[in-house]
Amino acid sequence: MSSEGLWSRTRRAAIEEISEVAMSLFLEKGFDATTIDDIAAAAGISRRSFFRYFGTKEDIVLGNLAAEGLRARDILATRPDGEPIWASLLHVLMSLDAEPADHDRLLKISEMMYGTPSLRARHVEKHLQWQADLLPEVRRRLPETGDGLDDLRATAILATAIACLDSAGKVWTERRGEVPLHDLLAAAFTAVTSTS
Repeated sequence: MSSEGLWSRTRRAAIEEISEVAMSLFLEKGFDATTIDDIAAAAGISRRSFFRYFGTKEDIVLGNLAAEGLRARDILATRPDGEPIWASLLHVLMSLDAEPADHDRLLKISEMMYGTPSLRARHVEKHLQWQADLLPEVRRRLPETGDGLDDLRATAILATAIACLDSAGKVWTERRGEVPLHDLLAAAFTAVTSTS
């Protein structure tokens, strides 16, 4: 195997190990009460080494979220061209949500995320990146109107779909996971797409 492959595997293993240590600390002490120095000490690395792997503490909790936007884009590209855009986006967002291996742990992480302003802000920032990732494909699927507002419509649809996901996640957390996230997401989509 190439040295690049080995380096990538080593880096991924280090990120996973540091993330696991950090998440344990966050869940035990609280996100805000856990410092980068605490994480570095518990992981047996220097503060400087921490910043080789993560830009912020928030990236430990939400690091995979940015990559999910690219995955969402790829899933959307596989949907039939004639499918209504809302149906396509619902399918995409449901595809990203796999059943958690550890329901209780995911619930604690979600409570931490919705209850910590810096995590919420970073969460919104990463969802804005999702919008940028998905915009060209959503825009391609919408009919041309000739009024110069096609990008606006695509952006509004995406922002609304992601707001539905966020709203469903918040309710899932508040109800302690008793209602499946898929059901909440479908209900949110129905609320914004149904005509009265």
